[in-house]
Amino acid sequence: MNAPSTTTTIEAHPDVPAIVMTRDFRATPAQLVRAHTDPEIFTQWVGPAGSVTEIDHWDARTGGSYRYVNQGEGFHGCFHEVGDRLVQTWTWEGMPDFVSLETMTFEDLGDGRTRLTAFSLCGSFEQRDGMLSSGMEGGVNDGYAKLDGLLAGGGL
Repeated sequence: MNAPSTTTTIEAHPDVPAIVMTRDFRATPAQLVRAHTDPEIFTQWVGPAGSVTEIDHWDARTGGSYRYVNQGEGFHGCFHEVGDRLVQTWTWEGMPDFVSLETMTFEDLGDGRTRLTAFSLCGSFEQRDGMLSSGMEGGVNDGYAKLDGLLAGGGL
């Protein structure tokens, strides 16, 4: 049985202003959906190591919305689809004109492993490139390492 990847592949899509992130987890698709939609679980893993996340508003259902604060920075968006895949908008309030539309899929790889793929469509190539150069890779990998710990410890 192969161990899941401990880093997230983060790439600029070559043809559209999008970021594609891929990571394998030792988890079921249902566990990963729950990790992204249950606010009590979400706050335990999202963001860089040592960061604290507080939920301001969370309604994880198709048509719902959310707002949270991590390291003093606000983030908000709308859930467009909550089910076997997640489709949501995401806005960092430090750049309120920047909105990405993210679609997350959860591919069951068997043996209790799942591949998460997030396709984040940005408003322009400039916005996409700015996001990639912002240091997001560290926060994404830190957060998913915390999620790995929750999964391994039976927290899901």
